[in-house]
Amino acid sequence: MVPSRNVINTLYTHHTSTSVFRCQDYASTVVVLVRFRHAGLHLSPTNVSSPSVFGGSSELNVPQTDVLLAGCVGSKQCLCFFVYMSTSEVGHKPDYSPVSWREYFDQMEDVAVGASDSRDVFRIYKAGSDGPLLVLLHGGGHSALSWAVFTTAIASRVTCRVLAMDLRGHGDTLVRQSDDFSTQTMSSDVANVIRACYGETPPPIVLIGHGVGGAIAVHTASNTLLPATVGLVAIDVVEGSAMDALHSIQNFLKGRPKSFKSMDHAIEWSVKSGQIRNLESARVSMVGQIKRCEAEEADTLEQPSPVTDMVVERNEEFYDQSYVNDKENAASETVYRWRIDLSKSEKYWDGWFRGTSNLFLSCNLPKLLLLAGIDRLDRDLTIGQMQGKFMMQVLPPCGHAVQEDKPEKVAEAVAAFLLRHKFAEARRETKKSEKENCNEN
Repeated sequence: MVPSRNVINTLYTHHTSTSVFRCQDYASTVVVLVRFRHAGLHLSPTNVSSPSVFGGSSELNVPQTDVLLAGCVGSKQCLCFFVYMSTSEVGHKPDYSPVSWREYFDQMEDVAVGASDSRDVFRIYKAGSDGPLLVLLHGGGHSALSWAVFTTAIASRVTCRVLAMDLRGHGDTLVRQSDDFSTQTMSSDVANVIRACYGETPPPIVLIGHGVGGAIAVHTASNTLLPATVGLVAIDVVEGSAMDALHSIQNFLKGRPKSFKSMDHAIEWSVKSGQIRNLESARVSMVGQIKRCEAEEADTLEQPSPVTDMVVERNEEFYDQSYVNDKENAASETVYRWRIDLSKSEKYWDGWFRGTSNLFLSCNLPKLLLLAGIDRLDRDLTIGQMQGKFMMQVLPPCGHAVQEDKPEKVAEAVAAFLLRHKFAEARRETKKSEKENCNEN
């Protein structure tokens, strides 16, 4: 069951921790640091100190049933990297089929906003019935479903309510002016949806936004559109790095597949291209990014591509045309296209991010900034962080879709923020686990 030698690339240096085995046949491979003892080939897995490839986890335990895909190299007491794969996955293709929102949220609603003769309808997903209300705002080109796995993770840690909404023009939200992506309009949308759901006396609100959604959260808080807001969390949205990336966005859009043969193919592409680095999340969130349409209908539409926010990320090693619909063979087939064409919103890109850092710093609220990398900090935020104006955490290696790639880590950081400021209470299970850990130590 071990892959042939030609699919394993071995790079190693004796007496160093640079022995890497790469298996390109499997998307779910992980990298584990082990210590090799020459005499009895004794392998003692330890934690990865710097898991920078293949999404290796720094808290990974290797079961005894796992299969070593490559032999040991090096000499006595040499630290080496090995690629492991569970025996249950060897020879089996990962499951790329879509998963329902019901696995993660309690309910789904369509909320009408505005006068009866000119209403906009926003799709929302909710979970929980007690505690503060976490209003989750997704990034450009995504949907509320990008928060699905995170919702389960945060609900297991603290008592809270969750409301994730499809922003205008995204997901299943239907609005009259779907091409109006100004920060004023989009932040007003958020406030209107919350009022429609909770009236004028909502529970304490914590605004949490990713990318463009983070910028909208900042504008909503800065303009006090929701007076019940008690906290603000921005995820991987930094004015400096976002503005620097604007000039690359149109080229980025043109390089994306325009359609897919099936939902399964779209999910597989999203994972293997690195757009979403978590298969579980991709299986639920891609449903909100693409839609089914007949091939003849699709051919009459303009060729849209999504924006995965303002950070250009592309895995050049994977761009397989087999995932893209072949027009010559699609005359009578169903194809899947992106739900939104944000390339037409270019005139709003600058306004989404310009001045966001200072607005974030000026919000008189407890604030948390979560980043995928320390290099994303701009000058204003760097100074503000040194002055202690907000909490900040840099998460383990991940892509821009932070809450999808590392939902557990994001949930841990958000839960710590909520507990520190006494916005929420820890779940009994969480308290019990922490107590057990303390007793063990």
